[in-house]
Amino acid sequence: MNPSSNNHVPLCGLVLAGGRSSRMGTDKASLRHADGRALAQRTYDLLVEAGCESVVLSLRAGQDLPTGFSKDSAPCIIRDPEGASAGPLTGMLAAMRGQPAANWIVVACDLPRLDLATLQALSRGHQPGEPFVAFRSEHDGLPEPLCALYAPAALTLLENAMTAAMRCPRKILITRNCRLLDPVNPRALDNANTPEEWATTRQP
Repeated sequence: MNPSSNNHVPLCGLVLAGGRSSRMGTDKASLRHADGRALAQRTYDLLVEAGCESVVLSLRAGQDLPTGFSKDSAPCIIRDPEGASAGPLTGMLAAMRGQPAANWIVVACDLPRLDLATLQALSRGHQPGEPFVAFRSEHDGLPEPLCALYAPAALTLLENAMTAAMRCPRKILITRNCRLLDPVNPRALDNANTPEEWATTRQP
């Protein structure tokens, strides 16, 4: 037996696609990227390309499967409890509890400019012993919690935060002094919450 095999930490991916998209007026997960794929499908594909051994799709209770997936080829799906959601933290905890020994790259689906190099930088930039690592926002210098890597040690921290009613992932990373990486490519983490932002992120 190879001793190093005992030290293997699986790399998993989580696509957060369960938001209500109230400001967008339509489901962001199903918006069509310029390459023809829906945003959730594109994000899923990028996580696979980045080396994730499994990828989970987080949806809210009762949400339709986003465009691009079919019932016959759907990924592993976790759903928020009916009427009980704490935002993205709900999906993050559900996924991480399912594979608590894994490193998780957690990504929101509404990042039209996300690229493979950005995701690879997270897995390469994470250092042993760190509960998480994230990118520094180009807009305010704070952590970008929804394109970040969460190690097994992060699970207890997130659960404690939930118990303490701290449900903002960004605030959790700030209070835990998360180490920040510089963005790999400009605007790769620009998100689209409104029709105006969607139009802007689609421009060169």
